Amino acid sequence: MEGYISIRVAAEKWGVSERRINQYCSEGRIPGAERFGTSWAIPESAEKPGDPRKQKKQAAPPKPKKAPELFPGFMPLINTPFEPGRCMQTIQKMKSGPKKDIALAEYHYFSGQAEKAMRETEVYLTAEDSAIRLSACWIFAYSCLTMGRIDYARNALKEIKRTLADSEKNVPTLRAIEAFVAFAAAVLLHLPLPEEMTPAETFLPLLPPGVRAFALYVQAHYLYLKEEYAHSAGIVEAALAMGASAYPISAIYLHLVAVMDYMSMKQTDRAQGHLLTAWEIAQPDDLIEAFGEHHGLLGAMLEAAIKPKWPEDFRRIIDITYRFSSGWRRVHNPVTGHDVADDLTTTEFAIAMLAARSWTTQEIAEHLDISANTVKTHISDAMRKLHIKNRKNLKKYMLQ
Repeated sequence: MEGYISIRVAAEKWGVSERRINQYCSEGRIPGAERFGTSWAIPESAEKPGDPRKQKKQAAPPKPKKAPELFPGFMPLINTPFEPGRCMQTIQKMKSGPKKDIALAEYHYFSGQAEKAMRETEVYLTAEDSAIRLSACWIFAYSCLTMGRIDYARNALKEIKRTLADSEKNVPTLRAIEAFVAFAAAVLLHLPLPEEMTPAETFLPLLPPGVRAFALYVQAHYLYLKEEYAHSAGIVEAALAMGASAYPISAIYLHLVAVMDYMSMKQTDRAQGHLLTAWEIAQPDDLIEAFGEHHGLLGAMLEAAIKPKWPEDFRRIIDITYRFSSGWRRVHNPVTGHDVADDLTTTEFAIAMLAARSWTTQEIAEHLDISANTVKTHISDAMRKLHIKNRKNLKKYMLQ
């Protein structure tokens, strides 16, 4: 037939099998094709039918663009999941620039290198990018606290407030970060919450996942301070079960507040389990800062579980404790009027904390695997330094 080609010729022309051409014709996908006996006649001008799956995909309406995340670079290392032992590799894979620099400063802070973190973030305190500036101020403030530069720490926290105040008021994510920063600063320094504080359940869902996990630690810490130990522990267990474990820095802090809770409930086995899990996460990357920060709240668990097996690491943790707690007290004590003791050794303080929480001498001795007489000596030394004669008076010089 003039103006038509056979199935064989069409198959050669389009690079498909004759069976496929026959299928096209039977399905009516070749306009003008006519049956000729048991075969088909195909117009010479016919074009090869397109793949219907691709056509449907092309015809699908475009997906709406995702709204840009506000402050996507806020605390990049906290907000990045990585396997324990691969912290530096994770940072090295980041694109060179301010975000990578901030992540490195985070690593130095959380590994007990506050002076390095302070130097690395100082250059970004007035950065144009809000996420970088907020992150730098946050790390710089706590680094200065550890280094004893209290005025610098206060100024950095004020810069955070200015940055947030200068931003748009009607952006929910911004308000969430503002609430988180205010909440964390108050709780971690054991200070009264700001007036008209946004409820945590309002801002938590708006935070990026790694930061949200850290915010849940802050929430659990807050409940601990209110002596709601079971509620606090429940938040920790739920957060870890729902994915917070993927973010090692936040996970370490969550496990440590669980230690605080379970020691307050005298559930030492569960407390030790959380401490050793936190240590398992932290040790490969040397992320020991959190242990030093929380020493006095851990119920002598570091002395019981870390000191015997890792004496050198314990010594470095205690060095962090002395530096951090000195700066912490200089902010906490004047604001609250609560005179937390500053002249006890870490062992005396840890034992005095347990004694102030109604642990008996024998219970403390068994927990630390030392003699009852040694416990009595430490408590007597603590009371002498604090100029008190009654063991019940220890509480007013201890952490909450």
